[in-house]
Amino acid sequence: MHTRRNMILGAAAVGLAASGAGARAQGFPDRPVRIVVPFPPGGNADFTARLLLPAMSRSLGQSVVVDNRAGAGGIVGTEAVARAQPDGYTVLLGSTGPLSLFPVAKSSLPYDTLRDFAPIGISYRVPIVLLVSPRLPVRTPAELVARSKTTQGGLSAGSSGIGSGAHLAIELFNAGSGAGLVHVPYRGTGPAHNDLIAGTIPVVFDQLSSALPLHADGRARIIAIASAARSPLLPEVQTLRQAGLVQPELSTTLGLLAPAGTPEAAVAKLRTALAAAMGDAAVRERLIQLGAEIPPDSEITPARYATVIREEMETSREAVRLGNVSLD
Repeated sequence: MHTRRNMILGAAAVGLAASGAGARAQGFPDRPVRIVVPFPPGGNADFTARLLLPAMSRSLGQSVVVDNRAGAGGIVGTEAVARAQPDGYTVLLGSTGPLSLFPVAKSSLPYDTLRDFAPIGISYRVPIVLLVSPRLPVRTPAELVARSKTTQGGLSAGSSGIGSGAHLAIELFNAGSGAGLVHVPYRGTGPAHNDLIAGTIPVVFDQLSSALPLHADGRARIIAIASAARSPLLPEVQTLRQAGLVQPELSTTLGLLAPAGTPEAAVAKLRTALAAAMGDAAVRERLIQLGAEIPPDSEITPARYATVIREEMETSREAVRLGNVSLD
């Protein structure tokens, strides 16, 4: 009898707790929402979070603040959100590296992307591009492949570092073309750009947003883009898919996630706020100028973001296998 009574009381307590959580979610938000950016101020992720703040705040009826939690390539801030109270007041501006690459390139992480997070929606994607020095007389991926194959030891190709999206793009490019490009990892995009401009290195794989200024003023030349379609900013530049060299889309994806267990009502309101921000004309114009690919409202959903994370994990897993990449 005592056991049965305890079970009934326990079930009642759980029901009351769930009811209370549901009621709180319906009233969400009644205080400021914090977006954790797992990188230092000044980068693409930080810029994006701050760009989204005004429109998200208007939609939610509460202030939205940015909390930079940099460290270990994004792991510190990402873990902080995974361990946060799942009430909707702490969310992550996630990116491809910590969410999709590290889980397949590192032997252990303090979080599990698929288990510990509730995706809210994609903000945008920035494709990887193939950038060459003006001193290199090639204008198409096919010409680059041919030149690398006839260059003793192959052409050198720089990236922002081992395990970066650009590094994975190099490995997939080599596998799809047989180009034999030799990966040269740099400590960031800036040093790679400097050597490309100086002619020290002939090829760099990079994000479109940071490569655009070099292409615009002639310091380097973008000859291909790893996206599903040509960029409206570079209509003359073919995609790698059109060149028949690389099938997957290769990009850095930014999006919002909450800790697993966050009430669906709170996730839905956050998704609506994100969609409102991405639909804001000023926000869209600024991001498009940086080469961002903004999804339609119908694709700014938890389900779509979850699918993209899984797809990027598979692409990363294949590139890691081909390049024998380890981030341990």
